[in-house]
Order: sequence, then structure tokens, then C-alpha cells
Amino acid sequence: MFREQVLFVKKAVNIKLILSVILNYLSYILSILFKKPIYWGHPAVIMIEPTNICNLRCPLCPSGNGSLQRSRGYMDFQHYRKIIDEVKHYAAMICLWNQGESFLHRDFYQMIAYASQAGLFTLASSNANVPMEADALIKTGLDSLIISLDGATQETYNRYRINGKLATVLENVRNIVAAKNKLNSRTPFLRWQFLILKHNEHEIEKIRALAKQYEIDHLEFKTAQIYNREDIENFLPRDHKLCRYKVENGNFELKVGIRNRCRRIWTSPTINWDGEVSICCFDKDLDFPLGNIIEKNLLDIWKSAKVNHIRQRILRDRGSIPICCNCGEGVKLRIESRDL
Repeated sequence: MFREQVLFVKKAVNIKLILSVILNYLSYILSILFKKPIYWGHPAVIMIEPTNICNLRCPLCPSGNGSLQRSRGYMDFQHYRKIIDEVKHYAAMICLWNQGESFLHRDFYQMIAYASQAGLFTLASSNANVPMEADALIKTGLDSLIISLDGATQETYNRYRINGKLATVLENVRNIVAAKNKLNSRTPFLRWQFLILKHNEHEIEKIRALAKQYEIDHLEFKTAQIYNREDIENFLPRDHKLCRYKVENGNFELKVGIRNRCRRIWTSPTINWDGEVSICCFDKDLDFPLGNIIEKNLLDIWKSAKVNHIRQRILRDRGSIPICCNCGEGVKLRIESRDL
């Protein structure tokens, strides 16, 4: 990801932001040392959910499998503008996804462009099973795009990306690369993310070759998150080096355990499509509602006593919070991550 990091530094980093990030991380480290929440600086990365509606039915995804409890909808563009107008003064990056497929939002290209024009580094993620207007996408100024693609053949791909078409994904990738060349653009930086599962672990070498063939900039092999005992047999790779869990007697737990710390709740708030702020993207059903950006500024919410109370719980006993027991914080999520 070196080329992407260079692009990020050139676009988004300035002295004011660097000082804010240093203060933010320093307050996080001191909070760990003293077991007491201290908050300085500002969050540098903001995750915004354009929609929690998806066109696929991936069995491990709450949006796709129907288990998501939150109401479904699309973010109002005026509310989105309010967020960007605030955070552009202290944030560096906008991640434009959470649950759902962001490209289903009718104003998504406009959303990317608005954040990009505000000087923010823009990162999007997609299953790429929707029609993409390649030229228009390049012109939004999108900096980086994660393409989730978990199979080298349609049969393997559709085992998890249910209702998906591999040919559509590859066509979108081909068109984006062609548009980048035509418009002489280095962006968006294309990242291919391969979720390693039981039925596709044998295709890792094929994926490496396919990624080079389609001129992908960066390839990532990511471990899967599971939710119940049945998922062990159905989804976890046979090679346990390719998963984030240790499995014993039909039970599973994170290999790294649960440490009383969480970088995310200091550095990167998540804003759902309806404006509700959650502690992180792992709070999929908004178990910890913090406030709504329609009514308050994000910083007022993020530095509130309510959030500090949750920070205190995490510092003392993170394992007592159910959503933290299966979280990616502190976990090596990517088995391999390299530029091509």
C-alpha cells in the first residue's frame, strides 16, 4: 500500500492535522496507562454509511443475511454535507461504507466528489455488482476503492457472494482501469480484497494471477468473521493459519484474546445512514447509541460523557461488552497485503 500511503500524505496531511493526530494517539496511550479516559485532538478517520441496503445475500453479513436489526435506508445528501462541512476542518480520511452497498445510493458519486473537493482522502468499498460509470467515478476524485471479490470462478464466487456475478465485477474493474489510463489518472487506487473461506482457500494462487492480469494495484487476503458454532464448519478455512480464531471442542475465540483497549473509539467514529453515531463499525445494530449528527455536531457527541463512559468500560473490562468479544481490534485481519 506504499503508493496509496504516499498519495494520502500528499493530499491530506498538514501540520495542524499531524499535531491533532499526535495529541489523539497520545491521549489514547495515556488512557491505557492510567486506566482512565483522556481525550485530546480530533478523530482523523470518519466512517460514513451511505446506506445499509445491499444487493447481495452474503451469509456472514448482517445486511445480506437479514439479521441486521436497524431500520434500512439511504443517507440524506444534506445531512451528508453537514458532516463533511464539519469534519473537513480536522479529519484526513472519509471511509464511505459500513453495512450495505454504497454504490446503490443515487447520490454516491456526488458524495465522493463533495468530500474530495473538501480536501479529504476518500476511500470506498464495493462488491462491484452494480453498474459503475467508470469515467464519472474517476472524475469524482475518489482516491482508493476496495473491491470485494472472493472467487476465481463464478461457482466459487457465488458460494458466498450470493446473487453476485463474477463477470460483472471483472468488467467493472476492467472499465475502471481503462478509464484511469484514458484520463491519465492514478486514482482510484484499486484494492482487491479476498475473504478467505473454506470453499475458496484453494484459489489463492489463481487470485494472485488474476489480480495481476486485471492490473489491480494492491491485493489483500482477509480472514473471515464468524458468529456462531455452525459457522466453524461452514466457513472457516481448513488451514487454521488462514483464520483469526482458535477452535477447541466446537467453540471459537480470537487467537489474540481481548485486551482492555480500543484504538477505534479514540480515532474513528462511525456515522450510520440516519445520522446516528456508533462507537465503531462492529456496533452493527447500534447497541450503543451516542447521538445524532442531525441534532448535534459530531465532535460534541464524540467527546461527550456518554462516550467517555464506554471508553472507561473498555479500559477496565472490554470483555464484558459483547460486541467487543468478536471484534477485529488488535487482530491481524489480513494474512497477506501487498502492492502488485
